[in-house]
Amino acid sequence: MRKRVVTGAVVTATGLAFLAVIPGSAATAEPGNTVDYTVVAADGASAAEATAAIKAAGGTIVTSNDAVGVYRVTSTDAKFEAKAVASGALIGASERRTIGRAPNGLEKIDLAGKNRHGKGGKGGPAKADPLDTKLWGLAAIRADKARKIEQGDRGVTVGVLDTGLDASNPDLTPNFSKKLSRNFAPDLVDIDGECEVAGCLDPVGTDDGGHGTHVAGTIGAALNGTGLSGVAPDVTLVELKGGQDSGYFFLDPVVNALTYAADAGLDVVNMSFYVDPWLYNCTANPADSPEDQAEQRAIIAGMKRALNYAHAKGVTLVGALGNNHEDLGKPRTDISSPDYGADPYPRPIDNKSCWDLPTEGPHVIGVSSIGPSLRKSDFSNYGTEQISVAAPGGWFRDGFGTDTFQTLGNEILSTYPLKVLQEEGLVDADGNITADGEGAVFKDCTKAGKCGYYTYLQGTSMASPHAAGVAALIVSRYGYPDFRRGGKTMAPALVEAQLYRTAAEKACPEPRLVSYAQEGRSPEFDALCEGGKNFNGFYGYGIVDAYAAVGGR
Repeated sequence: MRKRVVTGAVVTATGLAFLAVIPGSAATAEPGNTVDYTVVAADGASAAEATAAIKAAGGTIVTSNDAVGVYRVTSTDAKFEAKAVASGALIGASERRTIGRAPNGLEKIDLAGKNRHGKGGKGGPAKADPLDTKLWGLAAIRADKARKIEQGDRGVTVGVLDTGLDASNPDLTPNFSKKLSRNFAPDLVDIDGECEVAGCLDPVGTDDGGHGTHVAGTIGAALNGTGLSGVAPDVTLVELKGGQDSGYFFLDPVVNALTYAADAGLDVVNMSFYVDPWLYNCTANPADSPEDQAEQRAIIAGMKRALNYAHAKGVTLVGALGNNHEDLGKPRTDISSPDYGADPYPRPIDNKSCWDLPTEGPHVIGVSSIGPSLRKSDFSNYGTEQISVAAPGGWFRDGFGTDTFQTLGNEILSTYPLKVLQEEGLVDADGNITADGEGAVFKDCTKAGKCGYYTYLQGTSMASPHAAGVAALIVSRYGYPDFRRGGKTMAPALVEAQLYRTAAEKACPEPRLVSYAQEGRSPEFDALCEGGKNFNGFYGYGIVDAYAAVGGR
């Protein structure tokens, strides 16, 4: 998954390709400070009742999402959260930031292991782009064969709910819909740095984090003779920027992105993240303060409403299972939360009253990560309670005892923004790959001289878009015309059923208790695979199979 961003997802929403960013000091509400909150209305409360309660608690509504009862609110009242909790019309308030005040001592924590080193609808002869030979994931799910039958349909829209999407890459330009794309996450100075544009709302078609661009390429990079191609190379990609440049995913932007996707008629949404600042949101964890408990109840309610809303309006929801190498039905003590606003502390997790969102939310297809050997990646979450399917997410440490052990080729290669690679010192100011970037970054240019850049990442963040791409192929192949919005549509339950029915079944390994000691991992990474061949905790219903999903055998 992410956090952070790099399974949700990187370390993103906390969890998926992830790199986790953890503030070393809190940005707390103090008298005179204007604080930005996300407030969630209580079940059954009307918009008028919620509005009145927010005002009575000392808040000013900035934006409202009445469809799911979520409001962005500012307040200078240091007791706003407590007053909101006391209101019968509000579940609670989640603090996003103190405006103009930055937490100190940001520390990056890699939750995934080694994240980084250093004409639509018609099939045809299997084709490939120059870098496709490096995409072991395409072959593992038979996406290369699937394009003989189905390459995707332009009328099928896939939302990339992430840090953005660099539409300048020649592999993404042909499939990017600027018209449908939206940015719901303005830059936050304390974590994202100074704003690049007036109003702090980056234009669509840009990505200052990189994670979203990588995800988008795996889903639908064009099959156009340059760079590499995605699982569904002819579908339409829609940027839903709900994540900060720094990799945080907060409730308000994510909820707004999901409800927009529903109202806009998108077919599939990929979510390679978890919602910050809590890895697990609990209804009443004794380790948390009353205000933090209320905040988590608000996140739970807001996310469940948004996911239900999107599903009801025809959106197939795909999410990264997470990179915390744990059985989600038997979670360990959470030591990474909160990852924003205050220092993290140990939180024992009760599985019955705590949720990792969105992956444990309603209607989400949860995807675990496998490496080239088809073994579960050591970092990947698992467990029969939440898993749906498995997909290639990369595993740097795969191939123990062979020449491929701890090589970048075990990870997932995809599109990446030039700007971010330059900031990381992997590409110079002239667009040339540096010594540090050699072997980790690839550059390929069109005949017209337009160059795209590509790099490796690993995580369940990378597995989820493989599954989302297959879901898009299913809609392309079997969907019916959407006479209201144009394009195609297909009930999410039918998409999900086809995805599961055609997944390649894979039994648990023997012995079932898997140790990753030879890969250099501690006993904490030991994983017990439970279940049968048709469904188990490592692979769910199986490894997604694009070729079978569109009618191949």
